[in-house]
Amino acid sequence: MTLLRSRRMLLALSLGVLAACSDSGADKAAPVAGGAPAGATSTLDAAKAAGKIRIGYANEAPFAYMDSKEAKVTGESVEIARVVLKRMGINEVEGVLTEFGSLIPGLAAKRFDIIAAGMYVTPERCQQVAFSDPTYGVGEAFLVKQGNPKNLHSYEDVVKNPDAKLGVVVGAIEGDYAQKVKIPAGQVVVFPDAVSALSGVQAGRADAYAATALTINDLMGKTQDGSGLEKADPFTDPVIDGKGVRGYGAYAFRTDDKAFADAFNAELAKYIGTDEHKKLVAPFGFTDQELPQGITAAKLCAGQ
Repeated sequence: MTLLRSRRMLLALSLGVLAACSDSGADKAAPVAGGAPAGATSTLDAAKAAGKIRIGYANEAPFAYMDSKEAKVTGESVEIARVVLKRMGINEVEGVLTEFGSLIPGLAAKRFDIIAAGMYVTPERCQQVAFSDPTYGVGEAFLVKQGNPKNLHSYEDVVKNPDAKLGVVVGAIEGDYAQKVKIPAGQVVVFPDAVSALSGVQAGRADAYAATALTINDLMGKTQDGSGLEKADPFTDPVIDGKGVRGYGAYAFRTDDKAFADAFNAELAKYIGTDEHKKLVAPFGFTDQELPQGITAAKLCAGQ
């Protein structure tokens, strides 16, 4: 496949995904998120009464993305949410597509009631939302042009090369990592989503795209031969405050929906690590190595 054709396919994919904002036609009658029916006293009561709920996602595979063939939102975060919510008496999920950087504002504005986007738990975000315990833990990776012409194998390599440009998705943790390892702002290129970042590396607007290892693996798995891209190998995770980073993704709720978050978390705890859970997430590239291993939101919010 030629590079031009590859770019055209990526553009079509991006436009198709951005045009699709909900699971299916069956969800179109969903009530406005945050709007409780008569007699409901909380977001959880409202969702149970309606039998459905809206989740915010940011089109980042393998965590949450639109499957154009099935015309529904899917991914590790979405599918786990479906199982847990069904156990709580909420049978349908409607996806609301949102740029990653707008997920927390969208939650606060009640455009949706849960963020299901594989969002990392950080002390800063813990001041804005109530997190569930994490469903996975993972390190970082770079997507680069074939041959890795600027020899970028770590965030620190970008610091050492003033001609190197690092691509990140708006609002994603990688932007924070870049700042903390002191990559100059002029060397950071911000993209709206992962598909745009991939295209940006192909076009030379960025020399590397930084994301979770799972995100990069998924992109490479979907990229046709001839794309001119590869995963930087080897790769070293950034060292911040004396520690190599490992991100832990979880669900986020409004702070005044803590009762909802606690009820969700109780069901989530019964599910994560079970054979049923492992079977569900395996198609998205998750293995035992990505299990959270007892790490809790409380520990992460405390900076531990």
